[in-house]
Amino acid sequence: MLLTVLGCSGSIPGPNAPASGYLLSAEGFLLGIELGNGTFAALQAVADPFALDALLFSHLHADHCADFSALSVLRRYHPDPPHDPRERKLAVHAPSAAPERFAAAYATDDADRMITDLSDVYDFQTLRPGKIHIGPFEIVVAAAAHPCEAFSFRISHGGRSLAYTGDTGVTDALDDLVDGVDVLLAEACWTHAPGQRPVDLHLSGTEAGQLGTAGGVGRVLITHIPPWTDTDAVMAEVRAAYDGEVILVEQGCVYDI
Repeated sequence: MLLTVLGCSGSIPGPNAPASGYLLSAEGFLLGIELGNGTFAALQAVADPFALDALLFSHLHADHCADFSALSVLRRYHPDPPHDPRERKLAVHAPSAAPERFAAAYATDDADRMITDLSDVYDFQTLRPGKIHIGPFEIVVAAAAHPCEAFSFRISHGGRSLAYTGDTGVTDALDDLVDGVDVLLAEACWTHAPGQRPVDLHLSGTEAGQLGTAGGVGRVLITHIPPWTDTDAVMAEVRAAYDGEVILVEQGCVYDI
């Protein structure tokens, strides 16, 4: 599996830094994971958006899905697509509100929203906790601790495994999901300050490191640090709590899982 980072800025895009977006590829299958602000431009720099085989969204906060509208314009109005998007709909695995939320973001006004139905070019699949298969990937879906319907994922292929936290606080389900994975892609939104941070929202650097240690993971990739957060302080916390390889992901980089 190859993981390409389209964007990794947390909560909002940073200066020349798109928000959350990733590509995971194996056996010629291209899975998009998140499509936050600015990631559609980054996607076009590395792949034809029509080459996407499926999309997977952890939740529907804008920094994880805002550029879905841009993709929709391309799929509905490109004058010469490589295939008919209405005949070859793109599978979208997402929380239950995705069809209505994406249509509302795409529509120009209330009247347009009443008639907008993006199912002409998408096949929406509602996520639930459990196991699913997308192309060659086996994916375990677990509920995340976040202020909306949200999920974390464990993705396996060819004897290798990647856990992606999405946005979440600490949960027992996340501990189980991460156990024994080769690579943990973990958000770390802030430094550790017990009693001073909202619960069920994000991980601290310390909590991300502890998650990697408790799960016995092979490597930790850190993502989703907001522009206003001290990145060095967060990374120092991760390394203090986890003694394996720790990498701060960078936009445009590709990681071999």
